[in-house]
Amino acid sequence: MEDLIRKYALKNRADYGEAQKEAVIGKVFADEPELKENAGEVVQKAEEVVEEVNQLSDEDVQQEMEEHEYFEKEHKEGLPELPNVDEEKGVVMRLAPFPSGMLHIGNARMSVLNDEYVKKYGGKLYLVIDDTAGSEEKKPIPEAYREIPKDLEWLGVDIDEVIYKSDRMEMFYEYGEKFLKNDWAYVCKCDAETLRKNRKEGIECSHRNRSVEENLEDWQKMLDGEFDQGEAVVRLKTDMQHKDPAFRDRVLLRVSHVDHPRVGRKYDVWPMLEFSWAIDDNKLGMTHILRGKDLMMENKMERYMWDLLGWEEPEILNHGLMNIEGIKISTSDAKRKIDEGTYTGWEDPRTWSLKSLKKRGFEPEAIRNFVLSFGMSESNVKVPVDSLYTENRKIIDEEADRYFFVEDPVELEVENVEETKVAEADLHPEFPERGCREIKVEPEENSVTVIIEKDDFEEGKEIRLKDLFNIKIGENGVKKIGGGIDYALENNLPIIQWLPAEDNKKCTITMPDGSEKEGFCESNLEKEEEVIQFIRKGFVNPVEISDEKVKCYFTHN
Repeated sequence: MEDLIRKYALKNRADYGEAQKEAVIGKVFADEPELKENAGEVVQKAEEVVEEVNQLSDEDVQQEMEEHEYFEKEHKEGLPELPNVDEEKGVVMRLAPFPSGMLHIGNARMSVLNDEYVKKYGGKLYLVIDDTAGSEEKKPIPEAYREIPKDLEWLGVDIDEVIYKSDRMEMFYEYGEKFLKNDWAYVCKCDAETLRKNRKEGIECSHRNRSVEENLEDWQKMLDGEFDQGEAVVRLKTDMQHKDPAFRDRVLLRVSHVDHPRVGRKYDVWPMLEFSWAIDDNKLGMTHILRGKDLMMENKMERYMWDLLGWEEPEILNHGLMNIEGIKISTSDAKRKIDEGTYTGWEDPRTWSLKSLKKRGFEPEAIRNFVLSFGMSESNVKVPVDSLYTENRKIIDEEADRYFFVEDPVELEVENVEETKVAEADLHPEFPERGCREIKVEPEENSVTVIIEKDDFEEGKEIRLKDLFNIKIGENGVKKIGGGIDYALENNLPIIQWLPAEDNKKCTITMPDGSEKEGFCESNLEKEEEVIQFIRKGFVNPVEISDEKVKCYFTHN
């Protein structure tokens, strides 16, 4: 146990600069679920090991990691090779989003992994919009058809062709009939509760052994709309004594009377996921399929049907699930809250959609790097959201110019200022060649008025107004004091952001939780959609700038 904890603590430290106890414990339990019986002992040991690993130097971490072959292989090889690749033809792979909403950070993993492999080996990547009917609670929406390809393009995913499942219904019907004619399937008219009970207890449905002719007759009635929802389904004949009750006579097609955004009410029978993919993965020529390990049942179902049809099987690879701590991602929940007006739309940061991340100022390369850092491991991955922020920070930190933002302001009339003062503040302290921004204060009767944050105000305190001058807040007012930056550094004065009381702009920052911070920012801020850093606050993306006000989305610290 201790060796396993230490391995993951080392890896977490190497990847993110500091090992996180929760991430390490999650990896340990994913690899060895039986350790959950001794959860208290695991947690205690993880605390000790993480603390010890975080005290090691980077060199010591790398040296110790090299002693573990698992980590050495993963870090040196990156994504594992795909099996059985035709070097001349490359690979054929697919993305299959259900268009009930926009792509979110969780969808990014599958999108990037497929794209990386097709770029590595050559071949084709299809975007197959999996727009079967769904349900009243979860159904396709028109805007998803338009926006999903745009989100993938922003993410850098190269799509060769867009295909819609709703265009392929006649083909699914053809194979539905083939399964019935070959007595591989039957029409079941049991209610949902009876179906579940029989499957659980291994009892064959009363309709299972009816004649092919009777099944085909009911099949036609399904197609003609003579059955209501829930009154008839087509079920595959598997083994009603199979050790996994979920595999017993699963549903292939069902009746669904819903309005579809592309085909309206043209069809009353819709395929289930396993059936449509069993057909399409062959007809579209898939060579390799990537899936989360939560879809192992889909693997079994497809292979069972391919065997019946005598079709060659593509390679199927499963990876562990990726969970980001502190984030709840649900497309249906986000859609509901947008419809209710709780969320402002798909760009609302609480949706965690790719659109919302773009609005916040994330770089697609950062999302790609974040996803690829976990590779194709079969272990579940649970990471802090700071890991995503770290990848984005690596990219934007050098590009983001610096500006002042003052929240919850208080006015200070600073005395002893006899002439105009101009603060020449670097746009970026590490790149002085980028130039400066000028912030001017004009005295009236030997004083100037500035604003600072309420939290920075304290009587008797000496402060340096960044790039301007030093002040002292006394009982009888605020006075400019001498000494310059050298005095401030020697005396460890707080160096704070500030603004002229008049020459500034109102500024609103939308935070990741949907709340808003209000304050004032520099009038120098002029460029929209270019991530900046508000000093002592964090990175933001200014999305609207006018002469009077600025609206930003918070990126991260």
